[in-house]
Amino acid sequence: MIFDAHAHIYPDKLAARAVAALNGFYDFVCDGDGTYDDYTAACRKGGVEGFLLLGVATNAHQNRSVNAFVAESVRRAIAEGFHAYGFMGISQDIDDFESEVNVSCADGLCGVKIHPDIQGVDILDPHMLELYELLQARDLPICFHAGDHRPQFRNSEPPKIARVARLFPHLRINAAHFGGYTVFDDVGTLFSCENVHVDLSSSLWLIDRERALGLISYFGTERVMFGTDYPVKRAEDELQRFEALGLSDADAERILGENFRSFVIGK
Repeated sequence: MIFDAHAHIYPDKLAARAVAALNGFYDFVCDGDGTYDDYTAACRKGGVEGFLLLGVATNAHQNRSVNAFVAESVRRAIAEGFHAYGFMGISQDIDDFESEVNVSCADGLCGVKIHPDIQGVDILDPHMLELYELLQARDLPICFHAGDHRPQFRNSEPPKIARVARLFPHLRINAAHFGGYTVFDDVGTLFSCENVHVDLSSSLWLIDRERALGLISYFGTERVMFGTDYPVKRAEDELQRFEALGLSDADAERILGENFRSFVIGK
């Protein structure tokens, strides 16, 4: 079974604006339109049977609505036959992290997504450390957007994620984008962090086969997960890039599905 460990969707009325903002922030053009229907159609076409939808909350005011939409989308996907999961977005502007976590978990979400650069918060902000402590105590995983080569965006540097991993050794962490979007030379600090997974989203189209295989070897195939970063890329195209790596069947099965289950579900 193939799982997509990294995807974002938006309400239909907001999707075009959200995708345009993403294109502007990263200076690329997303392949998808950001809607539930477009994403699930791409999953069916690519043979993806399960996925993780990630919420991103850029302010406290929108936090509940963002997470309610993710939870609603997860329920819809499950009803349509997908093995779907969702992570809540958490804004650093929330004073009471525990209350938001309780509400979203009760609504069916099972982890947290933080995009430090878009949210404008440093991973090591003292208030955020309170969130990580809570998640570790609750055995809930977290996905960080990781990395950016632009000097004005240093909130998600791989060494900062490594610091969090060492401060909270029982916290399950996904350092997205192979541990460092566009800063793949800096991800070595994460190799020894056994509680850190990485996903392949927004990575395979940026690096060559040899580089990708080298990073997989350093992290170990048991800590790498397949991901599309939809709407950035679609499942079919990313699976073609993944298959071009030429991994063994056993390694491919781990990355395409087994590692997702161990990270998200904790088994």
